[in-house]
Amino acid sequence: MRLVIVTGPSGTGKTLALHSFEDASYFTVDNLPPRMLPQLIQSVEGFDRIAVVVDTRSGSAFLHFEEAIHRLRADNTEVEILYLDASDETLVRRFKETRRPHPLFIPSADDRTEDGIVEAIHTERTLLETARALADCTIDTSSLSASQLRETIHSSYAQDTRPGMMIIITSFGFKYGLPVDADLVFDVRFLNNPYYRPELRKRTGRDPEVAAYIYQDPRTQPFLDRLHDLVMFTLPEYRREGKAYVNIAIGCTGGKHRSVALTEELATYLRDRGYHAVIRHRDIQLDSNGGSALLPNISPPTAEVTL
Repeated sequence: MRLVIVTGPSGTGKTLALHSFEDASYFTVDNLPPRMLPQLIQSVEGFDRIAVVVDTRSGSAFLHFEEAIHRLRADNTEVEILYLDASDETLVRRFKETRRPHPLFIPSADDRTEDGIVEAIHTERTLLETARALADCTIDTSSLSASQLRETIHSSYAQDTRPGMMIIITSFGFKYGLPVDADLVFDVRFLNNPYYRPELRKRTGRDPEVAAYIYQDPRTQPFLDRLHDLVMFTLPEYRREGKAYVNIAIGCTGGKHRSVALTEELATYLRDRGYHAVIRHRDIQLDSNGGSALLPNISPPTAEVTL
């Protein structure tokens, strides 16, 4: 069993760190009194990775932190202490921006708020001296963004379980409304429309003959080349920001021909490059009789999902 205890001053990002451990398949607990650590180890079954935040919010119970750590190590429990820190200036700014009170801040009539926060920070640092001395790893979060802290946690403690990113590629018809969950939307209505070919009208973009007709348009391949370049540039940036899902929507008039064919092509392109791409043809079954009556601008239920 691997046990990571996260501690440090309030405002350094311990909650975000705990969420990152949870994303990495750790069993997580927030604000646990130190003396309850051995009980937690005994009661948790089926988890070989645990992350716990232990800090001064537990009040006087935190004074038993060193004793609890020694007891765990005496029982041959693998304990790692991660200490998150930040400069006083950073902590003051974070508390002022979030408007959350410092847990040790006691306002008084003759003190300015900022002075009170600084005093609370210094008091907390004194209480944390033992924990800092026992720390196996210290991370200064003063200049780290949320995504950088998540990346640091996964790199240091969960390299093998770093979460991947799912890409959902949706074909849709503009006359049925835009997908409300789309991150990127591409309009392919400028391409030749198979709807106006009677022999292709009732087929879909999955049909090889329909796809061949679309690819005969001299604008299709240049569009795809530029689409590939843009998507391959943005996906690593989305991943760096910690996005778990990216929704790409490709739309044509009815969501049956052009958007379907290009959605299939983009999914294949991304899968060949190691991405987890899921296809959703939202409107492929709508207007199946070849009609063109306009419907209200709503998002219909998903017609098909291909994993």
